[in-house]
Amino acid sequence: MSTNYKSYLKQLEDLLHEYLVKKAPALPTNIKETIVKFAPWAILVIFILTLPVILFVFGLGALMVPFSFMGGVTAGTNTVITFVFSAVQMVLEAMAIPGLFKNSRNAWNLVYYATLVGAVQYVVTFNLGGLLIGSLLSLYILFQVREHYK
Repeated sequence: MSTNYKSYLKQLEDLLHEYLVKKAPALPTNIKETIVKFAPWAILVIFILTLPVILFVFGLGALMVPFSFMGGVTAGTNTVITFVFSAVQMVLEAMAIPGLFKNSRNAWNLVYYATLVGAVQYVVTFNLGGLLIGSLLSLYILFQVREHYK
């Protein structure tokens, strides 16, 4: 079963590479190098600065989840789904930070998986704007710099 899962992810990665690298306009090399050089630092600083806020929101959110269902089943379900998917994304991105400094392909994969988790979240919560703008832009940048991660 895990072989099928891995083959599907590989097929998706190949498809995205085809459209986001080969067919899409390429970012200039100096922009790619700047992203690769400063992105780990930016992610680390943002993660450290927002961690207390994020923990507060998750704690407050956990208290507020029962009340979110007062807005209807859809609102409550979307709140729970958003919390779960956001937590998974944060863990994947936090795990990727050390490897991003080393330009590790495994770290790139973790950021790629975090982006896919976000895309699934947008699909499940019917957030078309987040899917088209957030996920597509993230995937475009991610695939443009992929060659720098070995």
